[in-house]
Amino acid sequence: MAIPPAIVFDLGKVLVDFDYSIAARRLASRGKLATDQIRAFIDQSPLLFKLESGELSVDRFFEEVCRATGFCGSFEEFAAFFADIFVPIDPMVQLHANLRSHGFRTFIFSNTNDLAIRHIRRNFPFFNDFDGYILSYEHGAMKPDPKLYEVVERQTERRGPEILYLDDRQENIVAGKNRGWQVLLHEAPEQTRTAIQKLGLLPTP
Repeated sequence: MAIPPAIVFDLGKVLVDFDYSIAARRLASRGKLATDQIRAFIDQSPLLFKLESGELSVDRFFEEVCRATGFCGSFEEFAAFFADIFVPIDPMVQLHANLRSHGFRTFIFSNTNDLAIRHIRRNFPFFNDFDGYILSYEHGAMKPDPKLYEVVERQTERRGPEILYLDDRQENIVAGKNRGWQVLLHEAPEQTRTAIQKLGLLPTP
């Protein structure tokens, strides 16, 4: 395979881990539903999809969640509760730093929302070390919609095997593979680093 000049990372479960039960527990402390009910609401309601696809503003999302859960805090409290659910996956953050040190251009490609990105940008310095960001809520589409993959190609100015794409979800990887991209299904940091080394992008120990 060709060595790619652009390396594209998914964000959630690749560079940062997250757990919406943390948000559900905090929202429950200021609302009328139990933690499990709020977690189920987050998982099953179309509101999060609408937020991350840009169909719903952050303010309207807040209003709808308050209406459904009885949350009685301020918007600022809600934003903190909802977004502070992430921890960096340190071996992957280091892998990205290693690739940057070898001169590769890197990009974030994520189904996400403005609340999450504000929090991550503010609290995780590594997030600012990418050449570009393709974020679902900014483009009105979510992976694996081909429209969002076209945005990646425009921003990276690369196509086909000139792009290497890392993601933890099979359906997203398949969509990239169908465009001729090089792809890696991320399952564990050690496996991903080994695969990167086998591609010749980093030296083996």
